[in-house]
Amino acid sequence: MAALAVGLVGGFEGLRLNAYKDVVGVPTVCYGETRGVKMGDKHTKAECDDMLLKGLAEFEAGVLKCARVEMPDKRLVAHVSLAYNIGVGAYCKSTVVRKLNAGDTRGSCEAFMMWNKAGGVTWPGLTRRRDAERKLCLEGL
Repeated sequence: MAALAVGLVGGFEGLRLNAYKDVVGVPTVCYGETRGVKMGDKHTKAECDDMLLKGLAEFEAGVLKCARVEMPDKRLVAHVSLAYNIGVGAYCKSTVVRKLNAGDTRGSCEAFMMWNKAGGVTWPGLTRRRDAERKLCLEGL
């Protein structure tokens, strides 16, 4: 499961060793890490890899606190990827989680597509990511 999560999140986030501002101006580094990042921060690939693994574990814990149903590994990875990208707070308040906890698994997976905007703008990259997460979430249904 960890390899799938690293591949999905890392693939969509991309690796940037030097801090940069994301599309809405948030300082970001490594594989989309925003927590505690300041412009000018620099990391090695090894540091970024470690940061991603720790971050995924933290976001998985956050997902498991909100999602009160068991999920197969691929579905859980899709949910962790979403939470990693939008934050646990937004994830826990989302239609994705509400539908999941209400027993509407398919509706929950389809609701991923609601999260393809940043700063009110629909981004093709976010749309591609949400579609990949949605497809992963739907596997086995």
